[in-house]
Amino acid sequence: MTVGSGRTAYFPHIDGMRAIAVLAVVAYHMQAAWLPGGFSGVDIFFVISGFVVSASVGGRERSSLPAFAGFFLARRMRRIVPALLVCLFLTSLFSTLLIPSAWLSQANEQTGHHAFFGLGNLVLARTSNDYFSPITAFNPYTHTWSLGIEEQFYLLFPALFLGWSHGRSGRRLSTALLAVALLGSAMYSAMLGRSDATRAFYMLGSRFWELAAGVLLYQAMAFAGRRFDGEEPDAPRWFAWGAGLSLLAIAVNFVIAKPDRFPFPGAILSVLGTLGMLFFLHGSRRTQPLVRVLASVPARYVGRISYSLYLWHWPVLVLFRWTVGLDGSAARLVALALTGVLAVASYHAVEVPFRRADSVRRLPHWSVVLTGFACIVAVASISRGVEKMARHLSFSSVTRHADDWYPKSLKHDAAFPGCTVSSKSSPVGTGFSLTIVRQGCATPVTAPHVFVVGDSHAMAFLKMFTLQALSSGSEITLYNNSGCPFVSLQPWREDSAVCQASASTVMDSLLARIKPGDVVFLPSLRLPRFVDEWVRYPDAAMKDQIFGVRAVRGRAAAVAKARTTLQSLQAKGARVLIEAPLMVLKQPPFRCAESYNRSNAICEGSPQQPRKEVERLRAPALQALQSLAAEVPHVSIWDPLPILCPPDHGQCGAYADGHPLFFDGDHLSGYANRLLWPSFAQAVAGKP
Repeated sequence: MTVGSGRTAYFPHIDGMRAIAVLAVVAYHMQAAWLPGGFSGVDIFFVISGFVVSASVGGRERSSLPAFAGFFLARRMRRIVPALLVCLFLTSLFSTLLIPSAWLSQANEQTGHHAFFGLGNLVLARTSNDYFSPITAFNPYTHTWSLGIEEQFYLLFPALFLGWSHGRSGRRLSTALLAVALLGSAMYSAMLGRSDATRAFYMLGSRFWELAAGVLLYQAMAFAGRRFDGEEPDAPRWFAWGAGLSLLAIAVNFVIAKPDRFPFPGAILSVLGTLGMLFFLHGSRRTQPLVRVLASVPARYVGRISYSLYLWHWPVLVLFRWTVGLDGSAARLVALALTGVLAVASYHAVEVPFRRADSVRRLPHWSVVLTGFACIVAVASISRGVEKMARHLSFSSVTRHADDWYPKSLKHDAAFPGCTVSSKSSPVGTGFSLTIVRQGCATPVTAPHVFVVGDSHAMAFLKMFTLQALSSGSEITLYNNSGCPFVSLQPWREDSAVCQASASTVMDSLLARIKPGDVVFLPSLRLPRFVDEWVRYPDAAMKDQIFGVRAVRGRAAAVAKARTTLQSLQAKGARVLIEAPLMVLKQPPFRCAESYNRSNAICEGSPQQPRKEVERLRAPALQALQSLAAEVPHVSIWDPLPILCPPDHGQCGAYADGHPLFFDGDHLSGYANRLLWPSFAQAVAGKP
């Protein structure tokens, strides 16, 4: 670190501390069970960052805010931006090549775009993607949340620290401002953690206290006369005990840290431990055992490449999860080796040249800042351009043959020349309604208004709905039930307060709008899952949710509740069409469609099941629906299974004639939508 006199002081034990922090994070991300609290290594980085950036500019002579901000931000630009841009661009490129668009990856591109500008943490907080949820493990930009916090902190730092170079009163003012901000941030972190743990984890306001703690430690040590120019007198011998206890506090937190207590009070042990090590090791002899370990050649080297190691480890792990998997020892070793190679290359080929290049260091500070920002904009724009070419560049057949895989709505179709479809979305409670209407068609309207109520499984019929609108003129109104199923016959999936409130709001709106002759279509996932987009569930647990005592009782109660719902719709003169239970797969096809991902653990087993087993699994729910149809007039069952898996087929699977029938384990594909549309059109028209 450079002090005001121009002399450079280097504290090798700090690199050793960085090594501890980054290795803990990598171990946790590789396999959380190895080091349950390893994620708190980021808290160590925050404290070190606050301390180091303060010490690096603490000896500067008095200057104006623009001059100080330009000097400080230019240093941060040279330190952070080059390696970050290379990592983000290559991550974007390989994500485009290998990762198909899906619910599991829906926040990826947006997070990446914002990460270029130090705002990735805002996207993760806004999309409620909890750092510890399975979804974030498939976002190659999740780790940029901490970089975003540091970059945002650096924008505030010049104003808060400027007074330090303005005499004793200025120093006191700077310290007072930081102390008040630290206290406010800690209080805010504690309060926000109780109401919105996701935002508390990701936002600068609830993390500021950790970085400020490092700044205040530097200021307190400077007030006490400690030196930062490499000529600090030898520390007292008893400081070694303080440093050891501080390291113990960090180690304990690596083991006992609980995600639901972060950042406050969960990070306190790591923050205090890091502060203690920085304080007690400052000026310690190289012969002190802990300093000797932290200042060893391997520890120093890992610490020096820790930024690049942190940048690269996460995209590598995520891309492994999306492709060959990260479940076996061999895959983990290869991922770790690749991470090391990329980190070393990034450090020596990108970090060091830009930090030490005389041509860059001689440039005016604000020129460096503005040039750096222009580079950010340029590389971010190129990255977005690459992503927009995904259909042409991707190795994924899911991306290249998107029409087969994605059940997206159509604007028009070659079979209906001159006709187009428009859609309009409106909020309904915590969900929304989507109205699909055709335009410019010469053919008359031949089918009634269709109202649809359901969750994502209703949205999975969008292509079929638009074909129905184009062909018959049916107006389609789809109520998305806030992600909750509707008449699923699985009450444990519908009984939350959110789902009950949403269902009530939807029913009120629906009953106010339907007219005699309208059709109400109720699609839903009516079987438990074998597999989600990111995880397999035990077969026995899935089957217990169908045949177990609790399931049988719950289904009986659900039938009684559904009877009331259907009777209220029938009383309005509507015909009700209920989707029969579909088969559920044991692997998500979109993650298993390529040669490079079929070995992934999520793809274990066959994409096919014996038809007899499919019929056995869906029989209880199908019989319950049939009993409802028999009891309530104008209620009928529409069964897609005979089309997707004809009765003479001994096996039912994920594909037909080389085309996907399902996108994931239970949502239908775009190709299946086209297959099912003629049957659906007949059912809407009331034909058998």
